[in-house]
Amino acid sequence: MKKLLLGSVLAASSVFTVTACTSVNATTDTTPATQMQQKHKNGAMKGPMSKLDLTVTQQAQIKAIMQEKRGDRTADRATHQAERAQMDQQIQALTNASTLNNAALNRLADQQATKTKQRFIERVQTQHAISQVLTAEQRAKMEQMKSERQEKGRKHSKDRKGHDEQRPGM
Repeated sequence: MKKLLLGSVLAASSVFTVTACTSVNATTDTTPATQMQQKHKNGAMKGPMSKLDLTVTQQAQIKAIMQEKRGDRTADRATHQAERAQMDQQIQALTNASTLNNAALNRLADQQATKTKQRFIERVQTQHAISQVLTAEQRAKMEQMKSERQEKGRKHSKDRKGHDEQRPGM
């Protein structure tokens, strides 16, 4: 509930800030700006989001979602680093032992699986939140770009596999 409230406050304040900045630019900027200059000036999205023709409000909402996600990660960074160091020590102890402790290995595997599951859940939740900001047309365009990117990745992987087979020693 606290995260939802914080996210809502961040989104609202971002919308107000962007709206205020846009109003100031509209009244003070007397030189005509090209569309690209205007997008750059307003802090346009980068990557695939830049191709979706997002409104200023959508940009602010998505930026708030991403900042909340980033804030969660940076707040827990020290904890994650300590957990990773501890896991590395446990893996090293298992590796160096004369016999493999399968119970300890299974516990480590379960811990890793739990963390992977949580990252997956958080990623899908973020994608869902962003999707809710987009229009149906923007979601369709995003899905098309994702399919094209996956196809390009499969083609690259296929080309790479053929290249590796031609190299001696691979």
